Amino acid sequence: MNQTQILKRYYKEFWIAMGAYVIVVVAAAFALKDMELSRPMQVIVALLPVIPIVFVVKAILRVARDSDELIQRIQFQAVMFSAITTGMLTFAYGFLENIGFPHFPAIWTFPIMLFLWGAAFGYFNQRYQ
Repeated sequence: MNQTQILKRYYKEFWIAMGAYVIVVVAAAFALKDMELSRPMQVIVALLPVIPIVFVVKAILRVARDSDELIQRIQFQAVMFSAITTGMLTFAYGFLENIGFPHFPAIWTFPIMLFLWGAAFGYFNQRYQ
């Protein structure tokens, strides 16, 4: 399978999973807002959006595994940059919270990491062109 085919499969898997994620997030938000649910059911419904994200992660891992060595190297550099930068940003902000800055919701950590990963992938990929 060549890189174009690998990416085509990835985009298909990614967007199907993201579409499911959007549907589940909206449905869960409405259910939590409009329905009287027991605490255990609230926990289950609140965590339902994680399920489609597992399939996003699966697609990401598959495209990384099946890609050629150069793409794997670029992905590694992008992931390392993303992880270290996200860690440093949240670590530093934790100290700012100690002096009165508003609380940083943990739910934003993963999207920040993914954004930085995408930006870093674009940067590192361009360096190898």
